[in-house]
Amino acid sequence: MRTALLFILLLLTACNQGPTLERLGGPTMGSSYSVQYVREPGGPEPAQVQRAVETILHDIDHHYSTYRGDSIVSQFNRLPAGQCLALPPDMLALVSLGQHLAEQSDGAFDLTVEPLLDLWGFGPQARHQQVPEPQALAQVRQRVGYRHLRIKGRALCKDAPVQLDFNSIVAGHAVDLIAARLQAMGVSSFVAEATGELKAVGRKPDGSPWRIALELPREDRQIARQIIPVNSLSVSTSGDYRHYFEQNGRRYSHTFDARLGRPVEHDLAAVTVLDASALLADGYSTLLLILGPQQGWDFAVAHDLAAVLVTRAQGGFVSRATPAFERAVKGQ
Repeated sequence: MRTALLFILLLLTACNQGPTLERLGGPTMGSSYSVQYVREPGGPEPAQVQRAVETILHDIDHHYSTYRGDSIVSQFNRLPAGQCLALPPDMLALVSLGQHLAEQSDGAFDLTVEPLLDLWGFGPQARHQQVPEPQALAQVRQRVGYRHLRIKGRALCKDAPVQLDFNSIVAGHAVDLIAARLQAMGVSSFVAEATGELKAVGRKPDGSPWRIALELPREDRQIARQIIPVNSLSVSTSGDYRHYFEQNGRRYSHTFDARLGRPVEHDLAAVTVLDASALLADGYSTLLLILGPQQGWDFAVAHDLAAVLVTRAQGGFVSRATPAFERAVKGQ
């Protein structure tokens, strides 16, 4: 009788257990990832979720890391002009998106900037950060240009010795894959983040919305300039205030305009984009940052992007949100 009563009490206790908020994270892509998810009774344990997430991130690293000699992108980058390499479907899809963004921006956004990153000191083969000599820059620019790429069936071909760098979109792609995996595991409320790109779905255990802080673009400390509720949206922020060097009193960021072969030189400090797709939010935040304060604004409005552009001004920063951003924050 006591055993039966204890069993009933255990059942009642189990039934009364509500949802809990679980957290996990770790290193990835030279930075880190984190996941917060609402675990319903009977839902997946954190260790199970972590294994699933890190499997995805391991595959991302194997496909896209330019710091690994055995990665698929490194294999493609070593190919001489006139050669092709069969790529996994997801890589071809990202190349197609990169080509689309390049066309939309008249070549400002370009996945083939890897040689420029190395030359200026921001890439995996870089020796040190410096302004290159004009002759060296002219030589490297011959190996840059999205028009040198061609998709042929399941292979990617090059007609010049171009090299790919997916860093402008791959973190968003990883977040989308993680979000899809969490939902396939039965997790309906979560925030998935990788290297700062994130996606929030559902609500917290108490029913309140996930709230995301948008940073003021300062390298000395983190300051929230706006806190927004997010549901079924991805948030991507691109900025020039973390990775840069100074030489002869001028500032050179890691954000490159491929048309010029050099870092951008304008007052747009940061761009935040909201989109259902973390991949698209990631790509468009980079594209807008490259275009600059006025061209970026015009592009965002013309393409109905939910974006905030933060521009340096005398004594601080000025933020400007597109109509689509205002609607997204209000849940319209």
